[in-house]
Amino acid sequence: MGERKLNLEELSAKVGGDAKGALGVLLAYIGDQTGIYRALEKLGPVGCESLAKNLDLNERYLLEFLSANVANGYVTCDFEKNLFSLTEEQAAVFAHEGELTCMQGFFQSIVSQYATHEDAVDVFRTGRGRPWNEHHPCCFSGTDRFFRPGYEAHLLDVWIPSLKGIQEKLNEGVKVADIGCGHGSSTIMMAKRFPTSRFFGFDFHAPSIESARKKLVEEKIKNVEFLVSSAKEIPDKEYEFACIFDALHDMGDPVGASKRIRDVLSDTGTFMVVEPTAADTLEDNVSNNPMSAALYSFSTLVCVPTSRSQEVGLALGAQAGEKRLSKVLKEAGFSEVRKTSENAANMVLEARA
Repeated sequence: MGERKLNLEELSAKVGGDAKGALGVLLAYIGDQTGIYRALEKLGPVGCESLAKNLDLNERYLLEFLSANVANGYVTCDFEKNLFSLTEEQAAVFAHEGELTCMQGFFQSIVSQYATHEDAVDVFRTGRGRPWNEHHPCCFSGTDRFFRPGYEAHLLDVWIPSLKGIQEKLNEGVKVADIGCGHGSSTIMMAKRFPTSRFFGFDFHAPSIESARKKLVEEKIKNVEFLVSSAKEIPDKEYEFACIFDALHDMGDPVGASKRIRDVLSDTGTFMVVEPTAADTLEDNVSNNPMSAALYSFSTLVCVPTSRSQEVGLALGAQAGEKRLSKVLKEAGFSEVRKTSENAANMVLEARA
């Protein structure tokens, strides 16, 4: 059964709350970019005047910002003393960069879509594809910020150990391909944990590869190489392990990309596909997945248009589900596909020849 239908009063109240939240997200992004939440955690309880001086911000604007945040429940106020602060929970969501609880990367990704709303309307109206490089830079940075904490929490200690024999191979030293690596966070995490293995990160978006290379220089990592390449053009290096994180559904030809990955794997190689958690039907997603509305929304704005801008344009979408993804992998030549891990955000598929 699907969700209970809302009457007019209930629907109006919900939409009003959504609109309030949309404005709250924009203000939360402003607070992130200007350091307000971090300063509140460090200095609070603090008066608006002192906070404005500390951050070199306009006091009147800051007061209105804080008032809106208090009304949204994002900031706490001692009304008698006119002092503002963050609870532990508020700080975890708004101020703790890099932690799984922090939502700022998600907010930044949302803001990126409003920043280019005219393009979004045009894409939707005309049905044309929208290449990844047409999005606002906040989309790239926000995506990395949003996904990275989840990868840090699960990739090394849950997902890789769930695969048959891969952790042992990585410890011994093998070649690894990270396809659609973006800013390289997942590649670098694995390279640090497994220094005897050699990692190659591929992405067709050149600015993202440049960002990934800068990280390598900053962290002085020697066992990684980042290259601009589409999935269907990655060089054959007899990889023992290949992986794609939240990107297979964005590809125009995921079958062709997976086939290429199958071709460049060794005979004993493994392909790990990490995708957003999803059921196989709309009804099940809507009924059981609290994130389905956000994922379908991003899929409308980003994932499906990105796929449609490429050859084939299969447009799997961000809620493709295990059954559909397994079919893609088997069409590409993988005979064995199984789900090895799942949490509220991601599921992991292991594909072998």
